[in-house]
Amino acid sequence: MKIQIINGPNLNLLGVREPGIYGSNSFESYLPKLKEKFPDVEIEYYQSNIEGELINKLQEVGFSYDGVVLNAGAYTHTSIALQDCIRSLKCPCVEVHISNVHKREEFRHHSYISCACLGVICGFGLASYDLAIAGIIANK
Repeated sequence: MKIQIINGPNLNLLGVREPGIYGSNSFESYLPKLKEKFPDVEIEYYQSNIEGELINKLQEVGFSYDGVVLNAGAYTHTSIALQDCIRSLKCPCVEVHISNVHKREEFRHHSYISCACLGVICGFGLASYDLAIAGIIANK
């Protein structure tokens, strides 16, 4: 099984950016623990601050991988282009957020991509990624 994790804008700053909201660990330091937890799954990781690059990556993997875990960051709340892309994929996509977006600013309460995703997980810190992978595995 192959799962692609895709993180969007500003998530390259995890561990540095607003640790009270996002925690003090970088995603790169968390990834080995995630791979250890799912030894039978090939997990690949990609991050970009650019919307078009996220779409390119989704299109690259979305027809041959078993699933995508997508934290689109702020593009979650603005991008119909990401929604259209997710709808075109053959594999399931799970929307992930580290924080509970519903406890934050009002503009973060609406997602343009949720309707195209298998499910949505938010508010469990980096463990949200574990839950998303488990959801993809359970849905196969």
